Amino acid sequence: MRNSAKCLYAGALAFLLAVGLHAQASPQTAPATTAQPPQPPQPPQPTFRASVDLVTTDVIVRDGRDQFVADLKAGEFDVFEDGVKQDIVSLVLTHGGRVYNVQQPPTPPAQEGIILPPSRPTNDAAGRVFLIFIDDLHLDFRSTPRTRELIKKMLRNLIHEGDMFGIVTTGTSSISQQLTYDRQVLESAISRVTGGGLRPEEIIKGMTGTQGPTELRYRAHVAFSTAYELMKNLEKLQNRRKAVIYISSGYDFNPFADSRLKYQAEQFQIDPSTDLKSDPFLRDINQGSQFAEADLVSELGQLVRTANRANATFYTIDPRGLVAGPDLDEEVETKEWQNYVRETQDSLRVLAEQTGGIAVVNQNDFDKALKRIDAETSDYYVLGYYSSNPDPLKRTRRIEVKAKRDNLNVWSRTSYSLRALPPSTAP
Repeated sequence: MRNSAKCLYAGALAFLLAVGLHAQASPQTAPATTAQPPQPPQPPQPTFRASVDLVTTDVIVRDGRDQFVADLKAGEFDVFEDGVKQDIVSLVLTHGGRVYNVQQPPTPPAQEGIILPPSRPTNDAAGRVFLIFIDDLHLDFRSTPRTRELIKKMLRNLIHEGDMFGIVTTGTSSISQQLTYDRQVLESAISRVTGGGLRPEEIIKGMTGTQGPTELRYRAHVAFSTAYELMKNLEKLQNRRKAVIYISSGYDFNPFADSRLKYQAEQFQIDPSTDLKSDPFLRDINQGSQFAEADLVSELGQLVRTANRANATFYTIDPRGLVAGPDLDEEVETKEWQNYVRETQDSLRVLAEQTGGIAVVNQNDFDKALKRIDAETSDYYVLGYYSSNPDPLKRTRRIEVKAKRDNLNVWSRTSYSLRALPPSTAP
């Protein structure tokens, strides 16, 4: 029995060895595989990256006596983005111009593949930042004395020792001063401010293209582009209420339309008794004017979105003050003048109201307005949170801030916009 088992084991071992040797000696007996045709190269899959930014908004809280409430904590606020409650991660209080960091924000979530150095704390404790934006391309030369007097009043009633401010002009005044504490800079700039806006006669008789008055549109483009770049730079300044004192007479992309059309008809020697708006020589001019209002709304909207993203508030001031009728030497119909004034003032109201500021238009009491701006920029909170909405296509988002205490009036900006998505670099 034992011998038969040995024989069986030896036979099995010999069989396994034979199979192994046969497999090594005959690799061609392996089953052949069918050759696959070459596959076309697959396009690279898009990679989506979401940036995590701290969303901040100014908040002013007052009681029933219109007194600022300065003892609120982060837990006494509720912040909603598009109706969804957000977690408050930072709270900075500025009271009487002094800054108190009630709650510091945590480190933002790290993005894949990006290593950021730790942020350095700043020793600058200034709580008020002013940017004086003088759009002298849209200030009539006759408004120069009133504009200079306005800046003098700002030195007395608004800009105090320890405030940081900068001043920029858009035209021939050629002033561009970075943020500074030196009040003498503002004092020396007063005599250099000079209005260089177009007069009604220059607009009516100026060159007109398919988009309206050519020179007027160019000046507006320069003004908006300058303001837009300034707002992008202000994004770098965090946890501060950034007040932009926007001095301008406002914007109208299609002013004195009937007078311009009549003047063009005279140049082309067209019978004024005919329908000028349907004349083939003037059709392009008339069609371009129809889109002027939409173009202005677009420019204002872009500037408002950029300012809200930078947490900057516009306080627009029209140095013309209380506007009555046109000057005696201006040959402008009263109705067209009134429409022009209303349109320019409305543009300033949009910039102020959509960024949480006030528009000082059609009034002569600049002292009262400056004192109100002084109060709003001295006492405020800055709340911060990381948005819980990861959708990068949802660019404009509503913000609502509520206080849990009763009988408090809460002011805050109502919306903000994400940065535009960068263009794709895929081939």
